[in-house]
Amino acid sequence: MTEHEKQYTDRRDQEPEEARTVTDEDRTRRDAPQDEGAQAGTAGEAGGATEAAIPELVIISGMSGAGRSTAAKCLEDLGWFVVDNLPPALIPTMVELGARSQGNVARIAVVVDVRGRRFFDNLRESLADLDTRGVTRRIVFLESSDEALVRRFESVRRPHPLQGDGRIVDGIAAERELLRELRGDADLVIDTSSLNVHELRAKMDAQFAGEEEPELRATVMSFGYKYGLPVDADLVVDCRFLPNPHWVPELRPFTGLNEEVSGYVFNQPGAKEFLDRYAELLQLIATGYRREGKRYVTIAVGCTGGKHRSVAMSEKLAARLAAEGVETVVVHRDMGRE
Repeated sequence: MTEHEKQYTDRRDQEPEEARTVTDEDRTRRDAPQDEGAQAGTAGEAGGATEAAIPELVIISGMSGAGRSTAAKCLEDLGWFVVDNLPPALIPTMVELGARSQGNVARIAVVVDVRGRRFFDNLRESLADLDTRGVTRRIVFLESSDEALVRRFESVRRPHPLQGDGRIVDGIAAERELLRELRGDADLVIDTSSLNVHELRAKMDAQFAGEEEPELRATVMSFGYKYGLPVDADLVVDCRFLPNPHWVPELRPFTGLNEEVSGYVFNQPGAKEFLDRYAELLQLIATGYRREGKRYVTIAVGCTGGKHRSVAMSEKLAARLAAEGVETVVVHRDMGRE
């Protein structure tokens, strides 16, 4: 026995028996496996963490100057927890923190834009991570025409985030290319080119203010081809194959909301058949959208001026969709524009 071991043994012999017993019991308790109660408590804590409610998530993105801040403020007013300019890589972490809030953060809205620049490439990886976790997430994309964006940047006298040493239009083009893929993945695209702040808030309220989330929401929009295609349209219907009431003098002053104009349109050969068959096609498309998790669809119905034929067809088509249980909003973009 070494001198060191001998000294240790002498000290042990000099300790009171009670002290040595307590030490041995402590050692036994420390080395023994946890009892069933402790294991059950641990399992219960783990089960509670697993059962934590995952927050609903909306990602707001789109063109700079298209109204992302307005859309975010609208959701904030509706009770959403809003985070502006969050790096995409941190979105799963934000959702996880919301899940730990014991229901206090049930709905999260995250604004993602090109101010993140080098972080933006992480967005697709974060979205894939959210999908594997079963997070209900939607992407809202704010769109606008180049002309409208240039006018807005010039009015506030601020440069575009991506224009660098170039012009505003150069920054817009670079941003549009950067966001092209994200726009294609968006659940809801809103074109704000001709919208003011109040109209944009009304659109956001229409989509998110309801207590119960419907299976599918549709916007049926009439438009005039001479004013351009709606950029946020998912489906486009062309009514120019029908005779134009514009050339009937007594009908020209009225719109497709007038019974005489609507009756004239649907008394034309092929009008009712077109409505019936397209409504059947929309049933098939709506079923597929629901299956793929797409909650919003914009159907653009066009004629030459957006006043007669497209308006009448939009009203009838919206009524068919509503009868099928699809929550439908009708917008007449160009009516009264002439």
